[in-house]
Amino acid sequence: MKKRVAIICGGRSSEHEISCTSAGGVLSAIDRNAYEPVLIGISKSGKWFLLAQDHPLSINGTTLPTVPETGTAVTLGVDGFSAAGANLNIDIAFPVLHGPYGEDGTIQGLFEMADIPYVGSGVLASAVAMDKSFAKPIFASHGIKVAAGFVVRANDWQKDRAAIQSAADQLGYPVFVKPARGGSSRGTTKVKSASEFAAALEEAHRFDPKALVEQEIRGFEIECAVLEIKGEVKASLVGQIKIDAKYEFYDFEAKYLDGATTIELPAPIDQKVSDEIRAKAIAAFISLGCSGLARVDFFLTPNNEVIINELNTMPGFTATSVFPKMWEATGVSYSQTVTHLLQAALTRNNAVLRN
Repeated sequence: MKKRVAIICGGRSSEHEISCTSAGGVLSAIDRNAYEPVLIGISKSGKWFLLAQDHPLSINGTTLPTVPETGTAVTLGVDGFSAAGANLNIDIAFPVLHGPYGEDGTIQGLFEMADIPYVGSGVLASAVAMDKSFAKPIFASHGIKVAAGFVVRANDWQKDRAAIQSAADQLGYPVFVKPARGGSSRGTTKVKSASEFAAALEEAHRFDPKALVEQEIRGFEIECAVLEIKGEVKASLVGQIKIDAKYEFYDFEAKYLDGATTIELPAPIDQKVSDEIRAKAIAAFISLGCSGLARVDFFLTPNNEVIINELNTMPGFTATSVFPKMWEATGVSYSQTVTHLLQAALTRNNAVLRN
């Protein structure tokens, strides 16, 4: 009998539209011989609705897909998912949600309360990975080097701008200023001089009252995908991100709107360094207590020093996203990757009640 899978997209975060495109990818790749997908959208205001399977979920030029604010309402309680007074009989939840209210442990806690198996990391791992200011010291404690930096909360910035400005000056420019709990590079700015710092910090605070200021790491952007396959944590081939020279860094437009980004697979780096990155990707995954999947982003300096940037517990998931591409290059198809994730959801054991 087919398992019914709730593919959940949209959400209240700034990554609402990217979540919709990811859900479209999963919907197209899911093995319909074994699974019956049910598409559920969360609007920008937080309302849950059933979506038709032909609901537009792809980027059309510069027009991004969204979840509407009206439709057949969906509720989730201790008895599971329901719509129009009927139980949807969902066996597995696949929250293809990025950012706050989806990738940060909140919806994972809801699934735990409802005793519904779900794809991806549990409550604590999701929350810690989402907040880079907490993830970084954990990585460092496991021997994985991180970029120098510090946290700036919005209320502290209002109280003592001079001291914070001085700390950035001492770190040395360029620095990157970004939301501590953001994603898709939204709210992230490369700051080249002291005069640009205040505006960049205020931009980051538009997305999150806690911002991270980090020293620029000069080198290559290298990524590795981690996937649980039959209970074993595996790392993909390593890829190198290449960005059109007109972009300062790997920002939102370069990632999604302009076709300016490519990934070279495998990365043109020494095999020993590649093996080191793969090992550190798995170590980072385990250090946070992750499960299911993650994309781990690194910098590789000209002298082959490996520095972790971040770990994403629910990376972009369209057919052209980096995560599926890395597994395709490693010999695991997009459809197989989705199947591995659904199988892992049914056997996950890192929750308190082992559900």
